[in-house]
This record gives sequence, structure tokens and C-alpha cells, in this order.
Amino acid sequence: MNAKEIRDLEDGELAKRIVTLRKEVFGLRFANATGELDNTAGLGHARRDLARALTVTREKERNG
Repeated sequence: MNAKEIRDLEDGELAKRIVTLRKEVFGLRFANATGELDNTAGLGHARRDLARALTVTREKERNG
């Protein structure tokens, strides 16, 4: 998901997306630590998506 798509989300949808992404990152980190994760690149993608969503949230808070 790119930043433009994230910016187009409503505030409630964005909050739900952040919760989902946090759970996804946690699950991928856990799977990686236990050796069950085959595609380790997915962890990086999930972390970047979470960072984008958090950045957009912060931008919206600052711009009011």
C-alpha cells in the first residue's frame, strides 16, 4: 500500500489499518524468530507499510 492510498483513508479506517499492520508485523516477527518464516522480505514490507501509516497519521494530527 502506498502513501497516497493511505492518505485517502478515513481516520477510523486508518486506525483499523494500523492495528492490523501491528498484528501482522508481530506475527511475522514471531514466525521469523521461531524459524517458520520462509519469505523474510515480507517482514520488511509489513514494517514499511506500518511506518507509512503511522507517518500519515502523524501528518494528519499536525495539520489538523
